[in-house]
Amino acid sequence: MNKKVIAPCMVISGEMTESDRTLLQDYDRGGADELLLFDFSNSSEEHEQALLFLRDIARKVDAPILCGGYTPRFEDVKKLLYAGAKRALVDVRPDTGIEVLKEGAARFGKEKLAAYAKTVDDFFDHAEDIKKNCSLLVSEESIDTDFPVLVISKSENVQELIDLCMDETVYGISGSYVNGKGGNITELKAMLKEQGCPVSAMEGSIPFSALRTGENGLIPVVVQDYLTNQVLMVAYMNEEAYEQTLKTGKMTYYSRSRSCLWVKGETSGHFQYVKSLSTDCDSDTLLAKVAQIGPACHTGSTSCFFKEIMKKNYREENPLTVFERVYDVITDRKQHPKEGSYTNYLFDKGIDKILKKVGEEAAEIIIAAKNPEPEEIKYEIADFLYHVMVLMAEKEITWKQITDELENR
Repeated sequence: MNKKVIAPCMVISGEMTESDRTLLQDYDRGGADELLLFDFSNSSEEHEQALLFLRDIARKVDAPILCGGYTPRFEDVKKLLYAGAKRALVDVRPDTGIEVLKEGAARFGKEKLAAYAKTVDDFFDHAEDIKKNCSLLVSEESIDTDFPVLVISKSENVQELIDLCMDETVYGISGSYVNGKGGNITELKAMLKEQGCPVSAMEGSIPFSALRTGENGLIPVVVQDYLTNQVLMVAYMNEEAYEQTLKTGKMTYYSRSRSCLWVKGETSGHFQYVKSLSTDCDSDTLLAKVAQIGPACHTGSTSCFFKEIMKKNYREENPLTVFERVYDVITDRKQHPKEGSYTNYLFDKGIDKILKKVGEEAAEIIIAAKNPEPEEIKYEIADFLYHVMVLMAEKEITWKQITDELENR
């Protein structure tokens, strides 16, 4: 049986608040497999506002987003996918619903589409078209079909949710009970797993007993930011802290000075949500990659390692790090203009000038590619990428958005 998806849901609009954003981030960090966002806009204007929120939250979470509802035209499906949705959700109830579903599947493939049918009748009225043109059904009722269904349950009864999870046709669950778990979805999964439900609960492939600890039963943990790989801190775990980290998804350590467990962020709110745990070749040190909330250091510094002893100049070899650094310089020029800066010259001239340069540099790559000397194309590609980054900064597009889009493909 496939592992069931746990997907908190939210209705989005142009009136979303910062607390709504925070809640979706809590769902993401707390173990959500997907996020289900409904846009029940009454007009194109409201829909555009909802899309702005979708773009914003897609930058802030890692969980795949399933979003839709207001899709009277194929253009709306395209906008949802371009804004960051993994799947566009098409309401099949309006007259246009099935046609939009068909056009979307023809353009993007059925794996990028899901259908929303509020009732059993809504599904069976269009069953064949739904199965043919999308990969998932989202419904507020459990539907007896061989097609995968994400059920939005209003039930607060745990046994009913367990029964849903055990149904082979149920793709996953959403709704009131799931939403109520907030940032504790990892714990909900652990509970479902204990009841025999096939969910993607966090579990370690190596028992703590297989790790090499010191005489005090502790093992050091090096903690990195999962996005930047910056080393944030070093702490220690005993077996209980190790098991608690796997159970809750929050980094839990053993304090040598206080002789007790402590959850990072318990008092400061600067939690660390674990993304991965691995051990070194000798199994005597752990490496944790985490989503860090706020600064890791008690001094307010991002990392505990900020006291530089010595530094030798060196070249950065990580391509994304280089791109990010150049991009940061470009955005800094935009915010803090510098006299004589070519970058500021482009920003001052505006979007048409930037686009003209992007086009010119693309043409230069084509010309250089016809030259047998490989060095020339290297320079032209570098020029092109610089001008593309100026365009990205002008349109407020980040490298993370680009890499996320490539990953989705």
